[in-house]
Amino acid sequence: MTASNRLDTLTLLASIALITALSIEIIPSKEYVVFSSGYLTTVLVVCLIYMADFFVRMTSAASSWRYLRRNIVVLLLSIPYQNIAHWVTGGHISHDAAIILSGITLLRAFLALYIIVRWLVDSSINRLFTAYIITVIVFTYISALIFYEYEASVNPHLHGFGNALWWAWMNVTTVGAAIFPVTAIGKIVCVLLPMLGMAMFPIFTVYVTNLYNAAVTKRKERSSR
Repeated sequence: MTASNRLDTLTLLASIALITALSIEIIPSKEYVVFSSGYLTTVLVVCLIYMADFFVRMTSAASSWRYLRRNIVVLLLSIPYQNIAHWVTGGHISHDAAIILSGITLLRAFLALYIIVRWLVDSSINRLFTAYIITVIVFTYISALIFYEYEASVNPHLHGFGNALWWAWMNVTTVGAAIFPVTAIGKIVCVLLPMLGMAMFPIFTVYVTNLYNAAVTKRKERSSR
């Protein structure tokens, strides 16, 4: 395994650790979460790994400045804003601000997961298809976490994280669910999920169509011999 592959693997593990830590913080809670020191430590370590990954890639690029200009968003998403905010405020950070800052870090996790998918899969069609599948699954899961975090204490129709996860999947498939958001964040997520579904699910149709056309072409080639 090359150094680049090892760094990719480390980035993947960091992303999984980040999502796992957020799940541990949110799912057992019935009220707004006050993020623990363990979670903040995880965020800091993950961000340091992300930044190391960025600078290693930048120094190995043909033009470091061009790489920086093209990937400046990646660098900005790798900064541990939540930890910095806690250091500056002495830990007196509002819940809403903590959620927003965690969301910034999670956006970088999406990108990291896509990088790993691109590395693992060889075929261009399969690579794109797999990337979309992982994006839908992870985005839907994180949306369920955020929805549950904001709605659990105020929404009488939401009973446990299982309900939130079911709600998220029903919305991403554009079917909808009999659980209606009552908070502003919940309503935003409720709008974003169907938009994601409408953008992503046609990929499945294209993929299946390509497989079918390839099978038909091979069958015609065999019959013509």
